[in-house]
Parts: sequence; structure tokens; C-alpha cells
Amino acid sequence: MRIVGGRLRGLKLAEIGAGDISAHLRPTTDRVRETMFNLIVNSLGIGLEGVRVLDLFAGSGALGLEALSRGAARVAFVDDGATARDLLRANVEKARAMGVTDIWRRDATRLGPNRGAGYGLVFMDPPYGQGLGEAALQSALSGGWLSDDALIVWEDNLPPQLPEGFAMLDQRRYGETIVTILRRAA
Repeated sequence: MRIVGGRLRGLKLAEIGAGDISAHLRPTTDRVRETMFNLIVNSLGIGLEGVRVLDLFAGSGALGLEALSRGAARVAFVDDGATARDLLRANVEKARAMGVTDIWRRDATRLGPNRGAGYGLVFMDPPYGQGLGEAALQSALSGGWLSDDALIVWEDNLPPQLPEGFAMLDQRRYGETIVTILRRAA
């Protein structure tokens, strides 16, 4: 896996191969990641410059680091798996992004209250087919983690149940992965 765009383009991330099913690690392919960011920036016209990013079920951190490479101001990675956090630390070090990232050991479905400003871009790549994305989005919403017009980029293998207060901007299928892009309605 590599960063596919921005100032870190070409940076090789820590090896995880096809993933680690026991650790719930299933990396987003470079191609799907590139397509996701092209949709956000080019099709939807949403700039990433200065945006605060929340990467839930972060795994290797590739999505958050891609956003950082493309101009995001800060990224908070959330994952409760030890293997994922080890990968996150290694990748943050490779990207030399220690000063603009946070790695939190938390269950994304039980975030608790946010003590800072809301996040404008949220990535969610939960284990497929378990309804964890819906629970994580509700947790982020009730805990004050989202800015008023937050953009949510959600990967799953089934179309998600859209919560009230969000509008779907786009949805695409890439093999078994469905990428849904939502906007919080202020």
C-alpha cells in the first residue's frame, strides 16, 4: 500500500498483505482510495485543506494519512485493536506526522464525549456486515464529534442504513465494497 496523492504521494506504508482477518484488518486498496478522494475533491468539489479528520476503525491509517497528504490539518485515528495501533504508529512515523495526528485506543461505537472541535471529514471502515458503522456514526453524532456540515465516507459490504439528519451525496460499488458519502445536514 502506498499514499496515492498529495505531498506524501508514493510513500510506502507498513506491510499488511491482504489483511489480518483475526485483527479485523482489511486494507482499502490503493485504487479504491484514489477513487474515493477523486470523488470527494473532483466530483463533489470538497477541498481538504485545513480540515480536521476523524478516521474510525482506522486499521493501518491509510485513509487518514491520505487526507493528511492532501492538505488536512489534523487526523485522529480511532481503533481498539493492538495490531492496528502498531500499524498506525509505524505509518504515522513513516509519514513523519507525529505532530498532527492522534492515535486513540477506543471502541468507535462508544466514543464518549468529544472535548474539542468537531471533525469535518470522517472515514469509517468497520468490519463488514455487522452494523458497526451505524453504531459508530450515532456515537460520533451524540458525542459531538462531528462538525455541523461533516462529510462521512463510509465503507461496508452492504448499503448502510442512513441516519436521520444526513444526506447521501454518492454511493458506488467496488467489488464487494460499497462506498457511501454522506453530508450532515446542519
